[in-house]
Amino acid sequence: MEEKYPVLISIYITNYNYGKYIEQAVNSVLQQSLQDFEIIIIDDGSTDNSPEIIRTLAEHPKIKTIFQKNKGLNVTNNIALRVARGKYIMRLDADDFLDKNALLVMSNMLEKDPELGLVFPNYYLTDADGRVDSVHQRHDFSEVSLMDQAAHGACTMIRTKFLKELGGYSENYQCQDGYELWVKFTAKYQVANVPTPLFYYRQHGSNLTKNEGRILSTRASINQEYVQHRKARENSLAIIPIRDVGTTNHRLAFTNLGNITLLEHKIEAALSAKNIRKVVVSSPDASIENLLNQKYANNPRVLFVPRPQAYAQLNVGLIETVQDILQHERLQSNTFSTFVVLAIEYPFVRATTIDDAINTLFLFESDSLISVRPDSSLFFQHQGHGMQPILNQEKFTKLEREALYKYTGGISVTRLGIFDKHQKVISGTVGHIIVDQKTSLGIFSEYDLQLAKLIIEVDI
Repeated sequence: MEEKYPVLISIYITNYNYGKYIEQAVNSVLQQSLQDFEIIIIDDGSTDNSPEIIRTLAEHPKIKTIFQKNKGLNVTNNIALRVARGKYIMRLDADDFLDKNALLVMSNMLEKDPELGLVFPNYYLTDADGRVDSVHQRHDFSEVSLMDQAAHGACTMIRTKFLKELGGYSENYQCQDGYELWVKFTAKYQVANVPTPLFYYRQHGSNLTKNEGRILSTRASINQEYVQHRKARENSLAIIPIRDVGTTNHRLAFTNLGNITLLEHKIEAALSAKNIRKVVVSSPDASIENLLNQKYANNPRVLFVPRPQAYAQLNVGLIETVQDILQHERLQSNTFSTFVVLAIEYPFVRATTIDDAINTLFLFESDSLISVRPDSSLFFQHQGHGMQPILNQEKFTKLEREALYKYTGGISVTRLGIFDKHQKVISGTVGHIIVDQKTSLGIFSEYDLQLAKLIIEVDI
């Protein structure tokens, strides 16, 4: 027999110093076409006029209020989950607001399919005054096979019973509540996108500045917590390919950055990664081997594999080099699950980023993976009649399928079985990790090198 709930939907509104916006957020709920809901306003120690506004709003019979101080988002999420009485629960941030049919459309989807646990809509991006700038459109989730693009944390409607069965939100993390929930939710329950915009995400000075490093570090910690296949992911081979004498790649191997060479930076990062069992440096130059003999002669985890001259040319890919390395006699006793190619041009790749790349591949069960950064620049092609924007980027709607990502950071991960099958370094279902701006800095010119040296000095 289906459990009875006092209301269909619990909407909780989280607020900290959003007195300027909270009344619009609350009214956007009160004016919904579906009225079977309760509103829980949770103020987290605001120092502006929010508390006075909230007390006035609390006179409405559908509204309850909670005043607390500095609990943080995930603790607040769990407080809301404990007091919510609805069959479904949804968070609305106090600076955002809903389309009038948002609750009706999302709850109808959940009502029609008892196996569906979470739905999330497309949304409008607005300026600080609520004027629509664009529409963000998600993929059609009936066709999505790789679940590595999480739903947004707010304005996602969740079946309360399922969320409680998962233990609610992890309070180990201070941000990335949507991602943490997504990882554990998609492992057990079905999710779906509503292919129409149903809420307004306000972009303004208070929320535009984000600590990217903190967000990505938290995401890596979440991946580490939830990934399975521990033995498999900890059995990875790192490959650092160095090309022939005269190439920029070769010159960088001997270039000092701080107190050590760029090659040593890369080796040390790989050796510090928990998931890397062995590190192979491959080059046609005996001086690279001499450097390794000087620095790592007593480290059995570091191996030099001579790279045939023909494989080290600029116009030759990595397939033959990887094949040659995997067939090396000193690696035959190892059964690696994956190999990770690390480009020497990116000196700021950390061990935790390498681990996260491997963890993410196993977590989302992709065949290979690359490190990227989103790039919102407009790209043009000359088609004989002038410059034309590619991918219709001038359009009003922001489509996920047309979003651009730039390969950067110099990390790729591939399952050995997939490489053996396709004979490609990147093939099959290709996953991704997003790297921060510092990690994405590649050295391809003297200017890049000088910038990297300045960063090293500041870090020291």
